[in-house]
Amino acid sequence: MRREIFRYLWPYRVPFIIALCQVLVISACEVLKPWPLKIVIDNVLSGKALAWAFAASYSKETILILSCIGLVLIYLTLGGLTVLNNYTTIRIGQRMVNDFRSDLYSHLQRLSLAFHSRRQVGDLLYRITADTYSIQAITMNGVFPVVTAVAFLAMMFFVMIRMDWQLTLLALSICPILVGIISLMSRHITEAATYFRERESEVYSVVQRAISAIRIIQAFTKEEEEHRKFMTASVESLDASLRLFTLQTFYSGVVNGVMSIGTALVIYIGAKHVLSSTLSVGDIVVFTAYLASLYAPINTLSQTWGVIQSAKVGVQRVFEILDVERDMKDGNRLFSDQGAKGEILLDDVSFQYVEDQPVLKSISVRIQSGQKVAIVGPTGVGKSTLVSLIPRFYDPKQGRVLLDGVDLREYQLKSLRSQISMVLQPPLVFPVTVKENIAYGRPRASDDEIIAAASLARIHDSIMKLPKGYDTLVGEQGATLSEGERQRITIARAILRDAPILILDEPTSSVDAETEAAIMEGLNRLMVGRTTFIIAHRLSTVREADKILVLRSGEIVEQGSFDELVHAGGFFASLYRTQFGLEG
Repeated sequence: MRREIFRYLWPYRVPFIIALCQVLVISACEVLKPWPLKIVIDNVLSGKALAWAFAASYSKETILILSCIGLVLIYLTLGGLTVLNNYTTIRIGQRMVNDFRSDLYSHLQRLSLAFHSRRQVGDLLYRITADTYSIQAITMNGVFPVVTAVAFLAMMFFVMIRMDWQLTLLALSICPILVGIISLMSRHITEAATYFRERESEVYSVVQRAISAIRIIQAFTKEEEEHRKFMTASVESLDASLRLFTLQTFYSGVVNGVMSIGTALVIYIGAKHVLSSTLSVGDIVVFTAYLASLYAPINTLSQTWGVIQSAKVGVQRVFEILDVERDMKDGNRLFSDQGAKGEILLDDVSFQYVEDQPVLKSISVRIQSGQKVAIVGPTGVGKSTLVSLIPRFYDPKQGRVLLDGVDLREYQLKSLRSQISMVLQPPLVFPVTVKENIAYGRPRASDDEIIAAASLARIHDSIMKLPKGYDTLVGEQGATLSEGERQRITIARAILRDAPILILDEPTSSVDAETEAAIMEGLNRLMVGRTTFIIAHRLSTVREADKILVLRSGEIVEQGSFDELVHAGGFFASLYRTQFGLEG
């Protein structure tokens, strides 16, 4: 068990100690439960005098009534304390789960896009929603039952050894066998629990992929194939669950079988002690009741060990993510209130997602503050990767990127990204209101500022036609909006951000030519005084750029103004002729 678990328990140490005290009282009540029955048998039915001097004059009727009252009080106390203890322990466990889940989610938010590109969303979702409950299973469903069982065993042993030490040692003789069974079975249960959680997370992944791509699935009539994939993953998960359940049940059956042998031996020897008058009938009744109670905590310990082994797998899966060091180290430098000037230098920058498969090769370029820079080239040459280096979605494998003369790695990520507005592909909107989507980067923006940004993005009129205007919910992934409307909302979001650096990744790819012209008119006004990067396949959108970077096979093969590149007759001119059907 990892020591870090106790870090999550420490804030709740006071209620934890209270819960432990409750456990001790509950154990004492459990020890007292058979005694009213013993008194009735020995002192009421058999006529044996009570050993307590203060009760020597009590009649049998009085002893019977007091015994019954005592029995009721013990059970009421036990019931009340059990409810209170369950509430206390569950509350502690749920708060630990919440803290554990919070740390995991926060850590995932800060891991780089390179990490997330290697992981399945469904698997991460399962770790957040399901595996985090394992910390509650280990502490509250593991620690407390163990503490309860140990306290109860200690009290039982003290009472039973005073009644008949031979029977007590005989009853405990099965413990070494139980320890052997636990050590033998625990490894198999751990392996089965690990496999089950892996298969269950795969079900999450299959569902997540299918739901996010439902439009494509229906368009290509792949519903049956996706259903087969889901059923395959589901059957594997259920088979793994059945194997785990079977192992746990078999484990429990073996433990119960061993305990039945101990019970039979104690009853046999105990009956002989009664016949030889070394024990009374009441003694053997109490001892037999204690025997059941003695084996109950032993059984609890064995069952709890299985629970802990299964839960430990979930905790390890969570810590597997928490142990991933942030490959995007945060810097300490902050921007002043005036913000960034916007001068950017890429100094011999190379990058690769996969070893020995470079995406960018030795890129060196200087962008002056306030310049509009267009990045063009065929699909897959690294245009989006290049601009992703500026907000540090990735760090270059070689070289460095400087902003205002400072390596980006020296800036705090939050401070750096606050200087950048982005319109990325595909356009992403959240299932909240239109107003909240536009104000995502500036949640405290006024209504007038939101409307102004929407007007500049040429989306205001479309928003006003919606049922509730700016307060209309847009649905999951913006399902109630057209592609062009989603695009313009993301542009309005970038406009409202009002940052000194602007990144536009295909800002007009989903709109018609007329809307494109209107949006570009608004964006051109927005670009004034801002360092702007525009990725565009439509070369008509880059005419006004101060500098055009032409990428080919991960390298800058040309750079210059629009007119310079067209007249140079190089690769850009070839792209331009191909797109517009021009010759010469």
